[in-house]
Amino acid sequence: MANIDELKQYKHIHLIGIGGVSMSGIAEILHYWGFIVTGSDTSSSEVTDKLIQNHISVKIGHDLENVAKANLVVYSAAIKKDDPELLKAKELNIPIIERGTFLGLLTKAFKNTICVSGTHGKTTTTSMISLCFLEAGKDPSIQVGAYLKQLDGNYRVGTSEYFIIEACEYVESYLKLFPKTEVILNIDNDHLDYFGTLENIVKSFSNYTKLLPEDGLLVINWDDPNCMQIAKSTLANVVTYGIKNESANFVARNITFNNNGFPTFDVYYNNYFFKTISLSVPGAHNVMNALACIAVCYKYGIEKEDIKNALLKYTGAHRRFEYKGSFNSINVYDDYGHHPTEILATANALKQKKYNHSWVVFQPHTYSRTKNLLDDFANVLTNFDHIIVTDIYAARESNTYNISSKDLVNKINSKGYHAKYISDFSEIVKYIKENSKPNDIVLTLGAGTITNLGPMLVDENI
Repeated sequence: MANIDELKQYKHIHLIGIGGVSMSGIAEILHYWGFIVTGSDTSSSEVTDKLIQNHISVKIGHDLENVAKANLVVYSAAIKKDDPELLKAKELNIPIIERGTFLGLLTKAFKNTICVSGTHGKTTTTSMISLCFLEAGKDPSIQVGAYLKQLDGNYRVGTSEYFIIEACEYVESYLKLFPKTEVILNIDNDHLDYFGTLENIVKSFSNYTKLLPEDGLLVINWDDPNCMQIAKSTLANVVTYGIKNESANFVARNITFNNNGFPTFDVYYNNYFFKTISLSVPGAHNVMNALACIAVCYKYGIEKEDIKNALLKYTGAHRRFEYKGSFNSINVYDDYGHHPTEILATANALKQKKYNHSWVVFQPHTYSRTKNLLDDFANVLTNFDHIIVTDIYAARESNTYNISSKDLVNKINSKGYHAKYISDFSEIVKYIKENSKPNDIVLTLGAGTITNLGPMLVDENI
């Protein structure tokens, strides 16, 4: 059980932005531990509905009344400094704390916090590890970055000393955590709006590994040169995994794919056969995610059979190569990939499936990322037969970068390929339905509103 002595001074905790992926999980954990938990959000959602069902007070809009009663106010990074609830808390001298810092306090309460980080694959690997721990009856608490059907949500409150979470490198929020185990999946040139250079990202991950205690565990990708570089930064036990680098502790060999693109492979540990594993998610990148999971679970004493069974049961988290339905014998998938490395992994996974022609509808995510990685995006999108690009999803940014989706389309076309810019989702649906053929495959791609397009495609009334 977690040690919550440090938190007991706060009887009533109010969360601004309670409907967020991480905040909702924090709310449930605090509620389970017996704290009075209240919260507010700008709009209702399935997440806020679920919190209310679980007897947590949620107000849509501002809740100055509960702020005034609280002993502590936690706010998410999306909350602006002039937010009325934040201003009220300051006026009443109620302590306020940012979500990432507070999550750090939660991780400190658990004897075994397992943090999964890296530029790509965090949600999938966190989900895989979580299912293995559940299969082994270890009753973990879990926070994952997407809906996972086995949890009926994105979090779980357990009674054991295990807390399995995603640890995000953006604005270095992972440096506020207290990990016993760190999984570092890869280090790539993302979030350059914050880090500036890849060198700064590597340096940040190096600082992150220094958080591990000497009796801690670092599980790290031995195919990634940046990961190899930072493994020296910790005194903890280091366990490595890879496909290409045969000197890794855990290696996948004899990888084959079935007609769905799902891999089966032999795992070797220190060159001795360990287990044959089959996955129910496609792509070689998921073999790597599974190896990271296997390394963690083996070190935590989970039986090989439990690992094998749990990994076979994992059919993907929400928006990770997720099947949305079909129309005219054409299957439609949706994926969260919004970085060139992720898109390439998804394209390669798609190629393992059987189909006629591939269609991608890509929504770039943030102006800064589109500008910084324009050539890389153009290169990876040429892996698809038909390419449609829609408007950039701004997220937290305004367009000070003088960039648009038309620049990406022009870049692709200058390479001798044919990409098309279509802004309106209804127009995209019309174009695909008029030009696609039976047994084609359609992928909607990006971290923004593009996820709404799949259901429009498979809706027979549109």
